[in-house]
Amino acid sequence: MFTIITGAQFGDEGKGKIVDMMAEQYDIVARFQGGDNAGHTVVADGKTYKLHLVPSGVLFDSRLLIGPGTVMNPEILMKELSMLADNGVKVTPAKLGIDAKTSIIMPYHIALDTLRESKRAVKIGTTNRGIGFAYIDKVGRDEIQMADIADKKRFVKRLEEIAPQKENAIKEMGGDPNIVRSKIDEYIETGRKLKPYITDVSREINLALKDEKKVLAEGAQGTHLDIIHGTQKFVTSSSTVAGSACAGLGVGPTKVDNVIGVIKAYITRVGEGPLPTEQKNDVGEHLREKGGEFGTTTGRPRRCGWFDLPLAKKSINLNGYTGFALTKLDVLGRLPMLKICTGYELDGKIIDYPPESSDDLARCKPVYTEVKGWDEDISGVETLDGLPDNAKEYIELLEKLMEVHIEYISVGPGRKQTFIK
Repeated sequence: MFTIITGAQFGDEGKGKIVDMMAEQYDIVARFQGGDNAGHTVVADGKTYKLHLVPSGVLFDSRLLIGPGTVMNPEILMKELSMLADNGVKVTPAKLGIDAKTSIIMPYHIALDTLRESKRAVKIGTTNRGIGFAYIDKVGRDEIQMADIADKKRFVKRLEEIAPQKENAIKEMGGDPNIVRSKIDEYIETGRKLKPYITDVSREINLALKDEKKVLAEGAQGTHLDIIHGTQKFVTSSSTVAGSACAGLGVGPTKVDNVIGVIKAYITRVGEGPLPTEQKNDVGEHLREKGGEFGTTTGRPRRCGWFDLPLAKKSINLNGYTGFALTKLDVLGRLPMLKICTGYELDGKIIDYPPESSDDLARCKPVYTEVKGWDEDISGVETLDGLPDNAKEYIELLEKLMEVHIEYISVGPGRKQTFIK
């Protein structure tokens, strides 16, 4: 069985928690795109694990894979492995595999990312982790791969080919070109340590599926940050939709069985870009504070708003969801009236689907349906029947509007605060 999990909004939907919850049932958990600009938070047994590259199923017996569709900063990965080891979770080559073709983020990628963002008249809100420039090099065939840093001679030769153009680019942008050849020894040493982890991810997954094993593909960020289909230019540098799992892991689309979308009971966004239902008021503050809406990677406060149905509809089309995991339902507690955006007003017309242009989306005014809230604390509820009537009605309305079954409901950050509907 091959299951894909993606975020249905702008990221930060709680994918890490849902993957962690499901991982116990799967033999393999594989990361298929993005880099350490993503942050998945897993809370288990009173401990909080903030993961950026290691798949969220690390706390179970699943085999973990980082696919070639990702870009990886080896320094960040080593810190992550060290953090897990300090917490009693040792990640050996038998536990984690990294595809030989995984692109490596180099110091010059980070420098170029920072310099480029500083010169933009309209900021994108990049995390300055070098993700975009690593993907540019992948497309431009100038990448350094995992297999390269594991071979000293190959790495040095490859870097010598690439270094002059990177030095010139950084110099032209007013940066220090010496950054290009910095940390060479560190990368060689890290490559030596990571060499035993190298694998062929596509082959592993296809053999596992042939043996009727269960594989879970984990996406990063969210649907509307997709490089192709997202709110350009305020997007990430990779394809975040379900189809990307097939390309990023090397698995044919006919092998996909389930696609689970993770979606919040409201909506958030980090950085710039349109967010039609954004609440710059007490409601927004309530959602941010109660929901702990601060970026896992950057710590930036997230922009918060009411649930946006038109964006959800587009996510359903782009991913082909077979089911949803609804997260952070508890955050809506103590709000007397809740709103669901069922459409937009744009240039005097009512539309029920997002316009293609990001500029047009930014001009959209939400059309709301109001429903009653609830006062009860639901963070300890373990079944659907245990929820207040108004909370159940909210879930049923979302399910009716989206026309996709909600399979899981989360009422808090802990592992035990999620139940099957």
